[in-house]
Amino acid sequence: MATYDLVVIGTGPGGYVCAIRAAQLGMKVAVVEKNATLGGTCLNVGCMPSKALLHASELFEEAGHSFAKMGIKVSVPEVDLPAMMNFKQQGIDGNVKGVEFLMKKNKIDVIVGKGKILGTGKVQVTANDGAVQTVETKNIVIATGSDIARLKSIEIDEKRIVSSTGALALDKVPSSLLVVGAGVIGLELGSVWRRLGAKVTVVEFLDRILPGMDLEIAKQFQRILEKQGFAFKLGAKVTGVDTSGATLSATIEPAAGGAAEKIEADVVLVAIGRVPYTDGLGLQEAGVVLDNRGRVQIDHHFATSVPGVYAIGDVVAGPMLAHKAEDEGVAVAEILAGQAGHVNYDIIPGVVYTTPEVASVGKTEDELKQAGVAYTVGKFPFTANGRSKVNQTTDGFVKILADAKTDRVLGAHIIGREAGEMIHEAAVLMEFGGSAEDLARTCHAHPTRSEAVKEAALAVGKRAIHM
Repeated sequence: MATYDLVVIGTGPGGYVCAIRAAQLGMKVAVVEKNATLGGTCLNVGCMPSKALLHASELFEEAGHSFAKMGIKVSVPEVDLPAMMNFKQQGIDGNVKGVEFLMKKNKIDVIVGKGKILGTGKVQVTANDGAVQTVETKNIVIATGSDIARLKSIEIDEKRIVSSTGALALDKVPSSLLVVGAGVIGLELGSVWRRLGAKVTVVEFLDRILPGMDLEIAKQFQRILEKQGFAFKLGAKVTGVDTSGATLSATIEPAAGGAAEKIEADVVLVAIGRVPYTDGLGLQEAGVVLDNRGRVQIDHHFATSVPGVYAIGDVVAGPMLAHKAEDEGVAVAEILAGQAGHVNYDIIPGVVYTTPEVASVGKTEDELKQAGVAYTVGKFPFTANGRSKVNQTTDGFVKILADAKTDRVLGAHIIGREAGEMIHEAAVLMEFGGSAEDLARTCHAHPTRSEAVKEAALAVGKRAIHM
């Protein structure tokens, strides 16, 4: 029986990064993975395949609508969906093989099977063929991630009523798509199929899209999506879907109560969020305490209620983001090695990979108002940015929020092309406690979209140059 310093259950971004960092620090490490491939939801049926389809569908739309005005003549593009899905799969395969290589490089044992915690220092692994083994280890990290959230009244079959997993693998472009939930996943996957030809309607229980994001950004984003062809029904809920006909018939009711209406759709995508994945881990029997939302409770060192058992990523509190899980994986590995692992939860960027992108880091205006923090705002539109104008990609703006007394940047919010790349200079600045003045006085290359970030920082002091 092998004895390890650390066994990590789950090989998503949190799990495999934790394992690698622990191995770098001299530990003997194993990972337990129930699926045939490594990488978890993110690499296999989440972040990465969705970005492949977002990229391909964006180029398809550009070829059909934007090339001509740039003086590029092409025939009307056609969708070869099997080839596009093959393009997606090539990306998945490349990333999965990359993780497999990293396991071998760092001498990490991969144990295939479903892990169950028997208590401090013991993990039982049941292989697909039913074979059972017990692995002994000094420490265990739960990195099992999350699963799709379901509606009680709607059964997902991954063919006509799909989760994000099924929405990444449709065998034809639906003529109409009903998206339940106006969060990141619903809007990204809705964008993919809208570009490829589907009529997209989004139903959201709240009276706004992108809950948690800056409200001003969300409102402009909704207007942009409506111009692209999205239809929104906010403050509404889907109470049922009739599957008996050739097309699906969804019943929509106002969230506050009222008369119901019917919406026909070829495909319904349920994208109401995700829930921690703890099934079959034996947590209750082992004594691992969960909170009222089914998340594993941890202390500030990621330790659970059971000695030697830790948890990270989507299975614990905080934003369900791959990069948050990665940072937690590094932190817990360093803590186990006697170092000072740490995650700054105030500075975790969030990105919506649509066109345009939406990116955010730090506090929103609503959060600052609720906390009673006096702040100043600097905004700069991409309509006044030289690079955006010549490329005719002027949708959106940059918003910088700074402390009214100290000028320290408390939040940054961007809607625009490549927003997900631009947000990180604000994140780095905020990690060092930088001010809007620091950002405004940092020379930015011209012409770049990032100049809009500098101009927004200048606008905090009411001295933007190009507006």
